[in-house]
Amino acid sequence: MAKEFSRSQRVTEQIKRELAELLRLEVKDPRIGLITLTDVEISPDYAHAKVFFTSMQGEEGLDEILRGLRRASGFLRRELGRRVRIHTTPELHFHYDASVEQGSRLSRLIDDVVREDEARSSRNESES
Repeated sequence: MAKEFSRSQRVTEQIKRELAELLRLEVKDPRIGLITLTDVEISPDYAHAKVFFTSMQGEEGLDEILRGLRRASGFLRRELGRRVRIHTTPELHFHYDASVEQGSRLSRLIDDVVREDEARSSRNESES
């Protein structure tokens, strides 16, 4: 059975798609570089949208990226208003999403512990 989505979820997904396309094709600010939008949260009145992103550089140069995004936010908002038909075009608030980095770090830690455990186990077997 198909999953039903609320109107706000559909609007949120459309905003995320449109912003990703605008950032990739229209925004030429070199400060922004290669970023990926990870999520968009929109307020119930559609007045504000939190746009979460991650960068290929991690947190390095984050201040510059945020400056570039803030500088482009007026353009992005205007273009969103043209592409997404909603009664209020939200004000965009950009936030760095560190969850991808944290997940990668946790995965490395788990891999390290598993390797250490396997090495310890093989040493114990060879001693027996």
